[in-house]
Amino acid sequence: MRVLPRTLTSRLVLTAVALVAVGACLVGVATTVAMRDYLTGQLDAKVLDSADRAARGPDGPDGPDFPRPHPGDVFLDLGNQEPGTLIVFTAAGDGYVVSDLRGDDDELSADAVALVSAVPADGDVHEIVVPGHGSYRVTVTADGRLVTGLPTNDLDDAVESLVRLELALGALAVVLAGMAGTAVVRRQLRPLADVAATAHSVAEQPLGSGAVGELARVPDRLTDPTTEVGQVGQALNTLLEHVESSLDARHRSEQQVRQFVADASHELRTPLTTIAGYTELARRRNDPEATATALAKVEEEAARMTALVEDMLLLARLDAGRPLAQEPVDLTKLLLEAVADARVVAPDHAWHLELDGDVPVEVTGDADRLHQVVTNLLTNARKYTPAGTTVTVAVDHDGFEVRDDGPGFPPELVPVAFERFSRGDASRHREGGLGLGLALVQAIVAAHGGTVTLTSDPGDTRIRVQLRP
Repeated sequence: MRVLPRTLTSRLVLTAVALVAVGACLVGVATTVAMRDYLTGQLDAKVLDSADRAARGPDGPDGPDFPRPHPGDVFLDLGNQEPGTLIVFTAAGDGYVVSDLRGDDDELSADAVALVSAVPADGDVHEIVVPGHGSYRVTVTADGRLVTGLPTNDLDDAVESLVRLELALGALAVVLAGMAGTAVVRRQLRPLADVAATAHSVAEQPLGSGAVGELARVPDRLTDPTTEVGQVGQALNTLLEHVESSLDARHRSEQQVRQFVADASHELRTPLTTIAGYTELARRRNDPEATATALAKVEEEAARMTALVEDMLLLARLDAGRPLAQEPVDLTKLLLEAVADARVVAPDHAWHLELDGDVPVEVTGDADRLHQVVTNLLTNARKYTPAGTTVTVAVDHDGFEVRDDGPGFPPELVPVAFERFSRGDASRHREGGLGLGLALVQAIVAAHGGTVTLTSDPGDTRIRVQLRP
């Protein structure tokens, strides 16, 4: 069975009340002990003074008027003792409790006298309980002849009254602490409730699919990192930012996949339709020349489909973490051959190669895949820039850079240029594509432990590839 309260407010209030109760108990105990010690000290001083006056009498203990009790005697004056004083003459074995100043004394029983007589004669004050008369603080003279004491009734009553007052004040303090603690804790935890409300509002939004948009945020007043609630609010805002960016990325990916499926279907349908048409043409016309033309077209379209499938398979293998070859690669030679090929394929562009001195640059990696990186970048520069554009490939000690003076990437495409299926406006370039070229570049470079970055402005587009030497 659950005993402790579940809510944080209840626990904090209970803790505060418990601390107040414990503090009140400690203060009460300390006050009671101190008060009892103080009153006991005062009573002991009176006991010693009373013993001194009783022992001296009018003429001292050896004087003629010093009380010499005998059985049956009643003394009217025992040193002018205050009412309630205990007087025991141990030599005669008699004892009295002075009830008033007129000699109305209460004689002690033999058992009571024997109990009092057992008090040590050390000059200190001791506490005893006299049968039939209650508790007394008593002292014995050095010669053991006289025992004098005073009752502790007033002391006990005072301490008892103090304890009752402390209990009442302690109970009041606990009640006030509970009320004040509840109000203060609720006020202090109100910002936490606001943070929770933000989390609940986000949880109620449909995040399963589609565009999510901007999620709710914890107000700035609740994100002060110097407070505990502010730290929670700041952490929740950070989490919501990550969730929002992840959901936006998921939505973009879904859109890109849909676009890719449509584009892939279109790209594959076209060569398949062409293949089917030329196959039918070759079957119907028994003409060697027509058959050769059909087979050539079929081969060309099959090559297009094969290239697309191979790109997708390569991305899948890289995603699976399959290692690439790790061999020394002459990067200078690779770039030189790629630029020479680009001059042949696109003579309407100006192609330049800038070398880093006379020493060839070598990197470690897969030569075929690195050649694919360079080819994709040069193909991308050729396809998305007009004729007459200057494309420069600059090699240095840890990679290379491809830059051109074309129109550049659209601003909205720069942040997602290396994402798969990401394509620019098809009306702005001369050749189609599925948006896998730069995605392959980034995946291959990442598999080599390198990085690829893009900066693009009209007239100055740069793609920097950094590789391990």
